[in-house]
Amino acid sequence: MTPFSIILIGIIIFVLIAFFRTIRVVPQKVAIIIERLGKYNKTLEAGFQILIPFIDKVAYKHTLKEQAIDVPPQVCITKDNISVEVDGILYMQCVDPMKASYGINNYQFASTQLAQTTMRSVIGKLSLDKTFEERDTINSVIVEAVDKASDPWGVKVTRYEVKNITPPQSIKDAMEKQMRAEREKRAVIAESEGD
Repeated sequence: MTPFSIILIGIIIFVLIAFFRTIRVVPQKVAIIIERLGKYNKTLEAGFQILIPFIDKVAYKHTLKEQAIDVPPQVCITKDNISVEVDGILYMQCVDPMKASYGINNYQFASTQLAQTTMRSVIGKLSLDKTFEERDTINSVIVEAVDKASDPWGVKVTRYEVKNITPPQSIKDAMEKQMRAEREKRAVIAESEGD
């Protein structure tokens, strides 16, 4: 190989790299944050986009679809001092990609943490019986608190669902005994009315 052909191959490779760094196809329901020389420049929406090679950089990529985030189990203490393990699912959507990129480091983690602390607070105000009855109230209070806090992050919380409320085994056993006693009582009443 001659020095000229090596230089020519180098130039062709450089041009190809520059060409592929220039063209960007953004899928539907995705937003890409572009920084120019380290500073926010623009948000790319769905479609064919052209960038300035080596100057424009893809800094962040966000999905604009609703996301379901699993909130890990959390031990909460009810008003009547009973520990219950509660977990749920948080549904949220990125509505402002720029705020989601620069407003907080990780909005999903922050929202999950806030949902957990709010859940502990709400369940701490309810008795064990009420925690099973008031799921809708728990859900709405968590949605309101997390949505309010996540507004500066460019995120909209759409809903929260409590998946499981698990009391300790001793409480489960006591609840089963109580239900068994109530069934036996109804059976005795039904039998006595039948005679």
